[in-house]
Amino acid sequence: MILYRQVWTSELELIEKSNYTEFPSRLQEQPIFYPVLNCEYACEIAEKWNVKRESDCKGYVTEFEVDDEYCSQFEVHTVGNRNHQELLIPAYELDNFNSHIIGKIKVVYEFSEVY
Repeated sequence: MILYRQVWTSELELIEKSNYTEFPSRLQEQPIFYPVLNCEYACEIAEKWNVKRESDCKGYVTEFEVDDEYCSQFEVHTVGNRNHQELLIPAYELDNFNSHIIGKIKVVYEFSEVY
């Protein structure tokens, strides 16, 4: 399954440290990791949310593949309109999720606020 994840600069730096093979652990106040099912939705979040909230005014969209059989255990949730689909991965499951990533995590889009 091809998935997308919008990330902050600080999160991208941690992904880079893993040689683009895993997502970093969630913070205590982040009990869920939610990759999304389409690039358009990830871009919308990165551009409209991450850019406004990150100190360097940047947001990124990553693309990665995860084993289909593994992903089938997680229900697809639609939040908002029909293309706002995501998987809800409990934070305690993230290490296992990372072990099912096939290949590398790629940065496919970068957004920044223009002044």
